[in-house]
Amino acid sequence: MNNHENRSGTRERLIEGLRHALAGHHALVWIPTEDEDHIRRFLTAELSGQVSRTFHSWSATRGLCPALFEDERSLPNTEHPAAALLKTAQELHTNGVTVFYDLIDHLGDARTMRALREAVRAARERRATIVMVDHGGELPAAVADEAMVFEPHYPDEREIEAILRRTVRGLHAKGAVEPALTRGQLAAMVKNLRGLSRRQVERAVTEASLDDGRFDESDIAGLIEIKQHLIARARGGSILEFVKAPASLDEIGGLSDLKRWLELRKGSTTDEAREFGLDPARGVLLLGVQGAGKSLCAKAIATAWQQPLLKLDPGALYNQYVGESERRLRDALHKAELMSPVILWIDEIEKGFASAASQSNDGGLSKRMFGTLLNWMQEHRAEVFLVATANDIEALPPELLRKGRFDEIFFVDLPGEEARRRIFEIHLVRRMRDPNGFDLDRLVSDSEGYSGAEIEQAVISALFEAFAAGGEVNTEGVSLALKGSPPISVTMRERIAALRGWASGRCVPAG
Repeated sequence: MNNHENRSGTRERLIEGLRHALAGHHALVWIPTEDEDHIRRFLTAELSGQVSRTFHSWSATRGLCPALFEDERSLPNTEHPAAALLKTAQELHTNGVTVFYDLIDHLGDARTMRALREAVRAARERRATIVMVDHGGELPAAVADEAMVFEPHYPDEREIEAILRRTVRGLHAKGAVEPALTRGQLAAMVKNLRGLSRRQVERAVTEASLDDGRFDESDIAGLIEIKQHLIARARGGSILEFVKAPASLDEIGGLSDLKRWLELRKGSTTDEAREFGLDPARGVLLLGVQGAGKSLCAKAIATAWQQPLLKLDPGALYNQYVGESERRLRDALHKAELMSPVILWIDEIEKGFASAASQSNDGGLSKRMFGTLLNWMQEHRAEVFLVATANDIEALPPELLRKGRFDEIFFVDLPGEEARRRIFEIHLVRRMRDPNGFDLDRLVSDSEGYSGAEIEQAVISALFEAFAAGGEVNTEGVSLALKGSPPISVTMRERIAALRGWASGRCVPAG
């Protein structure tokens, strides 16, 4: 059984676990980290004063060195990892510590793998410790059961603020940056830098500052975007995807009640809100007509609260191997917590967990997956605001709709007259056209029963027609495009009527 430290534990518990391992209680310690410099400093602080112990370190560029770091000349002919491991197995002293950097990249070689197993056996017999510090990857099964896996904590808010201040001070001293932040703006930046390593925090602050030579409120959105890029590169292949949210709520037509609800809860994670007796907002379920703007609602929340938007694809969770799907879901939720504060968006949630509402032939997998999600929704304490969208209410397990699962359940209907007018304006301006040059009253009338997505497509279709004809798009062209494509309110009339009937009295209108 792997000796994993509890990843949700406190920083102190994690550090105590590593100290316990370094005291000779584990023959092999594996530290996967994006922040090697931090681990080097920690090992130096913990071990350098212990004069009764022997220390070695190894890297492919220097070989095996009789010191924790490259302070002394390396031993000859130890650049190859197998040679270094065999030397370690032969000469490892009682209570000795040998640190290998990026060894995992070499474990595909059978000779190196064999040498590692022999070195671990020798360490176990002599109460010594072999430490592997790697950029990531996965331990081979042959040694995984031997290893105590230590996953370093990300910096907390206090440490992030210290790194931010130190970085900006250094840039300011060089005349490169002029800081101009209030205490509240600084707190917002610190929150949005959570989930990054120490090196990534420093890099993000530097990039945002040097962009315009100032470090002020305008850099909050920039830091979110930089954070998205950094994490996407560091954690490629994840089932979590960053989604770019619109720059302003003004780019979203309608949804006035949802926007007001969001504005009231915008500060629910602040210390002032907690002192007032408020708990942080935890999530919303958005039901509604297909194409009516539920996805825009998720983006609206990320925009209104100036937080990154993470999208979880339920379909990507399922795997043929027993237990792997549940592990993927737990891992995705854990990563979301590490990156908090974030908005976590599960689009069309009924597609991922529909079988949990009925008898299924998947061996109970859907029910277990759904149970994992419900348990996380109930128990998690990180600032992860869940936005779930759904089109088919009948496919949703009834437990998901129970009061208390979400802060609120909103119904997103087809847009009314004012919302349709605003949607036309948004899409015309986005495509470099002046809405005042169009008969918006006529277009609003002609688009009754159309969703926001259908209105957008009508504008795009009219633009294509005008471009092909060598003319300019006009009211007539957009009107013809609308009439040429029946809206979803016609093609799915009965289903929409049933959905509205169910939502009446059960959901809050989004606008």
